[in-house]
Amino acid sequence: MGLRGIGAGPVDRPTPRKRGRPPKKRAWELPGLSRAERVRAFIEALPITSGVHAGKPFKIRDWQWSEIIEPMYATDAEGRRRKRKALITIPRKNGKTQLAAALALCHLVGPEAEQRGQVYSAAADRKQAALILKELVAFVRATDWLSKRVIIREHSKTLEDVVTGSTYEALSSDARKAHGLNVSFAIMDELAQWPKRDLYEALTTGGAARAEPLFVTISTQSHDKNSVMSELVQYAQRVKDGTIADDTFLPVIYAAPDDADPWSEETWFACNPALGDFRSLEEMRSAANEAKLLPAREPSFRLLYLNQPVDATARFLNAKDWNACRRDMTGLFGQASLAKQRCILGLDLSSTTDLTALAAWFPATNDLMCWFWMPLDNIEEAERRDHVPYRLWHRQGFIEATPGRAIDKAFVVHRMGELTKDYAVQFCAADRWRLDEIRRLMAEAGVKIELMEFGQGWRDMGPAIDAIETAVLRKELFHPGHPVLDMCVANAVTVSDPTGARKLVKERNTGRIDGLVAATMAIGAAVKTAPKKESVYKTRGLISLVASR
Repeated sequence: MGLRGIGAGPVDRPTPRKRGRPPKKRAWELPGLSRAERVRAFIEALPITSGVHAGKPFKIRDWQWSEIIEPMYATDAEGRRRKRKALITIPRKNGKTQLAAALALCHLVGPEAEQRGQVYSAAADRKQAALILKELVAFVRATDWLSKRVIIREHSKTLEDVVTGSTYEALSSDARKAHGLNVSFAIMDELAQWPKRDLYEALTTGGAARAEPLFVTISTQSHDKNSVMSELVQYAQRVKDGTIADDTFLPVIYAAPDDADPWSEETWFACNPALGDFRSLEEMRSAANEAKLLPAREPSFRLLYLNQPVDATARFLNAKDWNACRRDMTGLFGQASLAKQRCILGLDLSSTTDLTALAAWFPATNDLMCWFWMPLDNIEEAERRDHVPYRLWHRQGFIEATPGRAIDKAFVVHRMGELTKDYAVQFCAADRWRLDEIRRLMAEAGVKIELMEFGQGWRDMGPAIDAIETAVLRKELFHPGHPVLDMCVANAVTVSDPTGARKLVKERNTGRIDGLVAATMAIGAAVKTAPKKESVYKTRGLISLVASR
């Protein structure tokens, strides 16, 4: 098999240099260059291997230099690179894969290489992980001196520099494999698509033994505000506006503002720095026209072409509409002004180990409140499964954890009893499933609330879904921005029967929608049992209109 392993070709040994003949310096080895200039010189010595500029030298654009490379490789007085992490969030087709591959190669064999360095690119799955690897392989095979120096092992998705002993590997989201690595440089590709955060955390904590590790995230934004990508963008924005002082972090954000006109070419150019260059304006116009004609494609256009953090899938409630109903309810609940107001509860009981939700709806004031419970012993496991910060929400008081590995429904009944002390609770709508146990616990605790059986099929849920949707669209519903309820809303989609009636389903296997189900039942039941308005004829009688002759 030789030095290169299975399927690899022989390594051409460098020809011994004749005595007295100085070695030929490459462009990045010339004296007088800054560290960033050496990186630029290395990259610009590489050939473009695909696209409209294939065969030409890699040309660093002004925006790539001023926004990314120059600040990323800026040094302190001792010549050490200041930056340790960088976020580059940018719309698709702005050359991120080629730039990421060139930077990885620079740290593998170029001016940023170190002895026995470990270079990685990581992505959500094997297919995505292979993209940067393919670019690296293309660079190596198209460059004579690199092909003599770099071992390519495509079967294991690795490269090796025979001079420094540095290695490169493409990783997918197998976090267990990432533990124990000694990372010198890593690219996190399309972090918004990663199903969990373990790989990101394993990589970014894996450079402690290196003098100058660098971790670069290149991705479009995520619609999921609980994702590690959204957290990173929020941090980057705070560094960018000076709220946080962090000289080790480089924020590079190209995104259209939420209120920007998505069909304006001015908007496109503002957030797509390569537009009209190697990013096709004609293709952009075509995609925009399709999105205007087919509204279902608009979210995808705004996410991928404008880098706006919108959901590219069709949801039951649009995030913009839901967030418009948010208001500060601090101090509202428990006030005497609500004591006599009609209050309807909705209860969504989980299985023994999942999320349980209770909603309170006040029709007179259009106020909605929710409470949530999880078993304490399962909360960490549930966090890994659902990829949301249940433990943080528990510490913040948004989730009440009951002892043990199963939901203790006595805690739920206790909350229901507390609500009856403060408000005019009329009844509680709930699925008939497991209601016998709730009735027993209510009887034992002396909690007197009528339980209304509320089906989860088309007949009961259809009108209820229409009611909550109408309330949100008309801004006739107010909620406090409870993060667990927000998560449930974000996870929910609907399916329809042949008559057009709808019911709620989860958008993905790990998404919870319990809070929205509880709220929907409460609002649906309130509409179903709302007092009928008396006819005006019962109070004023009939008025006869007699034509005069």
